[in-house]
Amino acid sequence: MRRLRTTADVQDASDDPMVRWAAQALSCGGAAWAHGGAVAVHAPSLTRRRRLVLSGPAEGVASLLAAHGRGVDLRPLLERKLADEVEPLMPTPWVEDKPFGWMDRTGDLDLPTDADWLETTTGVEPLLREANPHSWAWPGEAGVRRWAGIHQDDTLVATAAEAWSSTDVGFMMGVAVHPSLTGRGLGQRICQFVTSSLLTLYGTCALFVENYNAPAIAVYRKLGFAYRDVTTLLPAA
Repeated sequence: MRRLRTTADVQDASDDPMVRWAAQALSCGGAAWAHGGAVAVHAPSLTRRRRLVLSGPAEGVASLLAAHGRGVDLRPLLERKLADEVEPLMPTPWVEDKPFGWMDRTGDLDLPTDADWLETTTGVEPLLREANPHSWAWPGEAGVRRWAGIHQDDTLVATAAEAWSSTDVGFMMGVAVHPSLTGRGLGQRICQFVTSSLLTLYGTCALFVENYNAPAIAVYRKLGFAYRDVTTLLPAA
């Protein structure tokens, strides 16, 4: 089992955007390892969770998970299909905690003209509380870097954030559209603006999405994102 000490080491060891995204943790108390073609990154605080992000062949992932996957509140994160392959290889059983979706894309994307990065976050929190009260990103939260918005008559009606981006994977969170204006393309345009901006800066843009949120997944697919089922694990009782 080999220790990966830098973000560049992780990037050399894996082309999985999810692992490369997690590699930002190496600059703030995290750690990473490679084994059998697989990679694991321990991120002590990433999108509000203590995570162990894993990718690669099932045998290598199982070894990394057995060695580094235990701990209070630790949430191993990996593709759902891979989790099914890894489970019978584990010395003790694991159970699925919460399945959801990871989406990412590369390339470039046209920049909408009616959205912009906000100079202040005035209006963002009220909009989130009304339209997306369970948002994973909020103004002033550690890791949340900036907010984009669309205004109508000086009122913020759509927003989305750049949050927890790594050196080569930009991350989008906190999408919200005023409930009275849904179905008018505002969500797609604000997401297109943030995605286009992050692609220019990082080369890859990614996001989490609830796996049951079919309308949101459809919007992201229209913007060129590919979907993967992912899950977090818990040790079996």
